[in-house]
Amino acid sequence: MKDKTNTAIKRSQKDYNMAFKLAIISRVEQGEMTYKQAQSVYGIQGRSTVLVWLRKYGNLDWSKPNLLFMSKSKETPAQIIKRLEKELADEKLRNKILNTMIDISDSQYGTQIRKKFFSQTIFRLREGAGISLSKSCRLFGMSRQAIYQEQKRILNRESELHKVKHLVLSLRLEMPRIGTRKLYYLLSKQFDQQGVKIGRDALFDYLRRERLLVKPMKSYIKTTYSKHWLHKYENLLQECEINRPEQVYVSDITYIKSYQKTHYLSLVTDAYSRKIMGYKLSDDMSSENVVQALKMAVKNRKSTLPLIHHSDRGLQYCSKIYQEVLAKNNIIPSMTDGYDCYQNALAERINGILKNEFLIYKCKDGATLEKLVKTAIETYNTKRPHLSLKMKTPNFIHEKNQPGKSDWLI
Repeated sequence: MKDKTNTAIKRSQKDYNMAFKLAIISRVEQGEMTYKQAQSVYGIQGRSTVLVWLRKYGNLDWSKPNLLFMSKSKETPAQIIKRLEKELADEKLRNKILNTMIDISDSQYGTQIRKKFFSQTIFRLREGAGISLSKSCRLFGMSRQAIYQEQKRILNRESELHKVKHLVLSLRLEMPRIGTRKLYYLLSKQFDQQGVKIGRDALFDYLRRERLLVKPMKSYIKTTYSKHWLHKYENLLQECEINRPEQVYVSDITYIKSYQKTHYLSLVTDAYSRKIMGYKLSDDMSSENVVQALKMAVKNRKSTLPLIHHSDRGLQYCSKIYQEVLAKNNIIPSMTDGYDCYQNALAERINGILKNEFLIYKCKDGATLEKLVKTAIETYNTKRPHLSLKMKTPNFIHEKNQPGKSDWLI
């Protein structure tokens, strides 16, 4: 035994009587220490003296000591057992805390972690870590039949959602950045026809999981020069209530880049129906090019009722050539008060829709871009639903609410 100074007591062979040998053997076989530790603690001479005693007088098979108590750890077997017992208690406590957290999440926040993810977790661990399904079910008090049924439901659901993904991607070939609410409105009938049950929120969750949600794009470059000497007109929309098509036209100019150069798109939009009535893609912002969009809008006009043209205070809209076309067609000019883009917010919004949802591909030249703009405006007018129009298209609202036709409430 060790003294108070923790130094080993040296012994000679005559000190190794039978009682001493049996005491050492008992302590080693009970797991209190290894035979090497016993040899070191009791100062027994020789490298394998204790092992010889164990093989000769021990009750266990010491022909292969590596299978017994041959640990290289400095801990005694008793210390190892205590440490393992403490680790087991800690793991039980940790498991209890995690289960309580899951229960709180399921009951208070409706996550349904156990219901939704248990079977997936079991099958993943079964394939990756080789954990037995029977043992997992026994630990959590579930039957293998329930696990297999849940897995079958998951596979069937994934098969249904694959149809959803195909429909979404097909529609986005035509409208690449259309939002999820509009997607659900346009595809809901096709979902029913193909037997797919999915709600709007579930569609949001699925597209988020597949990374198909559209992220908003924020960019703004000033294209209006309002500090000029030409006459500006007052803002007539502050006291105006828009209640019919072709009552107010709003106009604006935005830039679009190709690999060749920067181009400028002039738009004239009906404020009531959000329909783009006229447009012109040009290489500069001259009044002669901008007025072409106005002439197209006038040509597409179907009524002769009073019409207001609202724009910012840009040089092009104040120019003589532009104002002459307005006067010739009895259109009343209206402009924002100073440089305030919020007073022409609708026109700015239409610009953003075209650029962020349709004109997202950079064309090699102006001719290609012009074809893309034409297709984008046609799709916008006839196929893209508007939240502000209760998911109707601009062309539908414009045609249904023309003067002389039956009223249609939106």
